[in-house]
Amino acid sequence: MKIKSVETLLANAGIRNYCFLRLTTDNGLTGAGEVSLEWQEQTVRTLVHEWLEPRIIGQDPFDIEAVVGGLIRDQYQGGSTVMTAISGAEIAMWDLIGKACGQPVFKLLGGRAHRTLGAYANGWYGGAGKPEQLSALASDVAAQGFAALKFDPFTVAWKWPGREEVEEAVERVRAVRAAVGGKVEIVVEIHGRLAFDAALDFAQRVAPFRPAFLEEPLVPWSLESLARFKSLSPCPIAGGERAYMLEDFCQITERRSVDLLQPDIAHCGGLCLAKKAAAMAQARDIRVAPHVSVGPVALCAALHFDWSTPNVWLQEDFSHHDVPWRSELVGGWNPLRGGQFVLPDKPGLGIEIDDAACGAHPYKAHAFPSLWDARWVDKFTQNETTSSET
Repeated sequence: MKIKSVETLLANAGIRNYCFLRLTTDNGLTGAGEVSLEWQEQTVRTLVHEWLEPRIIGQDPFDIEAVVGGLIRDQYQGGSTVMTAISGAEIAMWDLIGKACGQPVFKLLGGRAHRTLGAYANGWYGGAGKPEQLSALASDVAAQGFAALKFDPFTVAWKWPGREEVEEAVERVRAVRAAVGGKVEIVVEIHGRLAFDAALDFAQRVAPFRPAFLEEPLVPWSLESLARFKSLSPCPIAGGERAYMLEDFCQITERRSVDLLQPDIAHCGGLCLAKKAAAMAQARDIRVAPHVSVGPVALCAALHFDWSTPNVWLQEDFSHHDVPWRSELVGGWNPLRGGQFVLPDKPGLGIEIDDAACGAHPYKAHAFPSLWDARWVDKFTQNETTSSET
């Protein structure tokens, strides 16, 4: 079995665009991948066809270590763009392998390691700037059975926010905790916004509300600063979504820079590399909760990783609060049942990209504003994305 063609398909999803990848083999099997990268889908798509395609045509998809290892070696410069292209191809190769073997991918990655797999909701808080608005939305989401809720209380802060901005952020955290009670976890996303002293002050202020973790309190590239911050913070720390190489994860885990590792399988090299990162974390008693902020194929790949990886805790979920047509892009696939993920049971990833559905929602340039542009919060809601599409 050899790979004979590489296709890419773009689709709009409100404030995002998704880019899917399909590999086809000489015996007619197809494998689905995803190469979505915020603000850079067209760039990654060009890279797939200009650089990756000639290197993967003719390869045996079972030879993942050799093929993907060679791609990582050959790309030379590194970074999120090329690693996203490589990750999408690697995920598609696993889909092909699963279909060829007649088994779900998670069984080939180690089999079932969990009885249940909980979801933490993201994307639920768009347009809710006031604490009382957040409280109402949080109550609704918690009632749907999610194990945790994640939100960014700062909106557009950078480095040293003013006193009023910090107080507003603390009040938002207070409101969400009061709304969901003590049985649902809350996760505070910071998007690497804060300077060290500002982040530590904020951690101390929100510690009484028992956040499960603070995600990216600092810019993620200073691992020594992050490790020192973790040693001082009263709240657990998560990070790793912007790590792209095995060596990055080695340094993060060796320094114990985080309490919770968040590899993004759609950007870090794919499933095999993520499994290696998780093993390094497991050896140091660090739990894992993969980051997934893009489309359904990336989420599906993460779920196969989750079910087969012992130290996975929870899985991020945007699917419940994404655009209404999200599931149409992959033939109606919906992995959630009452805030819990369903165990995959079909060969490969278990989903197929729907060309017609992608075509019905064409790419939109500049769909996502900057995380330091207040419009991103205003648009971060299903109702907004639906109205913008119609």
